[in-house]
Amino acid sequence: MSDYCDLAPGHPFHGPYHDHEYGFPVADDDILFERLALEINQAGLSWLTVLKKREAFQRAFDGFSIERVAAYGEAERRRLLDDAGIIRNRLKVEAVIHNAGVIQALQESHGSFRAWLDHQHPLSHGDWVKCFKRTFKFTGPEITGEFLMSTGYLPGAHRDGCPVQARILAAAPPWTRSRE
Repeated sequence: MSDYCDLAPGHPFHGPYHDHEYGFPVADDDILFERLALEINQAGLSWLTVLKKREAFQRAFDGFSIERVAAYGEAERRRLLDDAGIIRNRLKVEAVIHNAGVIQALQESHGSFRAWLDHQHPLSHGDWVKCFKRTFKFTGPEITGEFLMSTGYLPGAHRDGCPVQARILAAAPPWTRSRE
């Protein structure tokens, strides 16, 4: 994403995300869930819109606690759809809540969401998309690809000449390792 590497540095929202999160491996399941939820909410909108609303999303979705979000009922759904601080799209809200329950099941079967991702790795982008479509709601090619790039499972978050790329490579994201 060479364009992002040119646009993001120094930007109040894009800069910190580009420099410290985008493309780095993620170990924490709640952070992985947040990234998936944010990518789902970005669909049809700009990433800047999502980054500007990120704190509101974190408040609205209880810090993206998988356990809490998976337990949401009708009252929480109504609360989210009434929250002007987030993107109030019923399909997206329902997908995030549903996917929290899916991730809980993956945690039970694999020990963690990250372990499930590691178990799938390495896959081509197309195979990842098929896997995500079988497993989650509201995860097409763009959402799946961006989620996987942002968390280090697919390459392409930064161009080779970007100074952040060297830090990412030093962090050894999954895309740099073959399955052993």
